[in-house]
Amino acid sequence: MWRRSLVPATKYFSTMKKEKMGFGWWNHVKPAPKDPILSITQDFLADTSPHKINLGVGAYRDEHGRPVVLQSVQAAEAYIAANQFSELLSSDATSKLVEQSVKLVYGKNSDAVTEGKLAGIQALSSTGACRLFAEFQKRLYPDSVMYLPDPTWSNHHNIWNDAEVRVRTYRYYNSISKGLDFPALLEDIKNAPDQSFFLLHPCAHNPTGIDPTEEEWRQISYHLKAKNHFPFFDVAYQGLASGDLENDAKAIKIFIEDGHLTGCAQSFAKIMGLVGHRVGCLSILSCNKKQATAIESQLNQIARAMYSKPPAHGMILVSRILSDPKLRLLWESEMKVMTNRIMRMRACLRRNLEKLGSHINWEHITNQVGMFCYSGLSIDQVVYIAKKFHVYITHDGRISMAGVTAENVEYLAEAIHEATRVNK
Repeated sequence: MWRRSLVPATKYFSTMKKEKMGFGWWNHVKPAPKDPILSITQDFLADTSPHKINLGVGAYRDEHGRPVVLQSVQAAEAYIAANQFSELLSSDATSKLVEQSVKLVYGKNSDAVTEGKLAGIQALSSTGACRLFAEFQKRLYPDSVMYLPDPTWSNHHNIWNDAEVRVRTYRYYNSISKGLDFPALLEDIKNAPDQSFFLLHPCAHNPTGIDPTEEEWRQISYHLKAKNHFPFFDVAYQGLASGDLENDAKAIKIFIEDGHLTGCAQSFAKIMGLVGHRVGCLSILSCNKKQATAIESQLNQIARAMYSKPPAHGMILVSRILSDPKLRLLWESEMKVMTNRIMRMRACLRRNLEKLGSHINWEHITNQVGMFCYSGLSIDQVVYIAKKFHVYITHDGRISMAGVTAENVEYLAEAIHEATRVNK
């Protein structure tokens, strides 16, 4: 009787792995370039020095360099713990989040809010809001261009490039004066093709900390309107520039007064100390309520395909703080404390550098506002500071002032002073 020869199982699977499972699906995949900001934290974590300081990522720290959970956030957490939130209540909180968010930037009594002209959707912080808008821009205006300030937050380029939107830059920073290059900025606005999109930082510009004056904002608004450009604001630091929410939103209000339709990407990560919760809002101002409803439906469709619904916990925290008058006042007072501490550290860093006899004019440290100081340090100087002093800042010289404390500011000043003497 004929018998089929049996192949041992181990030999069979070994052969199958080589012949069937051995196709190199991912052999062509190369490591992605390191993120210029996140890689700083990786280098910091790998450093074993007890003197190391991380001034790369912009997350608020207290006077001892420790992460802070705001009292307003703790109170909102207690409220959540004491109540049961059904799916319906979570949906209600989403509506509250959008409603309170747009009031924050446009003003609670503005026509945009009271007449229902705003389309709004909860987003995954400002990054997610920008990504949603980039996709919306690509779908509605596939041949359009997004102009980004030079420099800007590095991830802005990734966001619009991944959405396959053409990206160009407009001049913003003057490396000689270490201030705003206003004539060049206006020139680039005038020379851009009509109906281009322009991304603007309404306050606490990242990374430079340089904001236009009120008069300069009015001129920017005028020239954008003359060319029918669309202004899109990345609002990640409202309140952390001056300590005043209204003051930090004045640029947006100027644009609304001038008759612009606008877009806003908001984040509560930095201003409420909720970096891990990724709570944000995307809003687009339209001509009327019907138009806003149509836009909102498109945004929801885009979000549905990307991630369906964002997490609820952080959203409920933010909506609770914004809608409860007592918690809102507490949060605003805490934000002023944060802003004032950062301002003090700016003054202290400049004072220590001047005390060391530095040959460089450091006025720009205190002229700038917000969480970041655009130091003017070269990449060689940044590398020198990291290697010798174990102080980590981004390669463009951006220092997170939130991480500077009374305990490390002298050490930081010494590191900067030596680096600028050795690597001129």
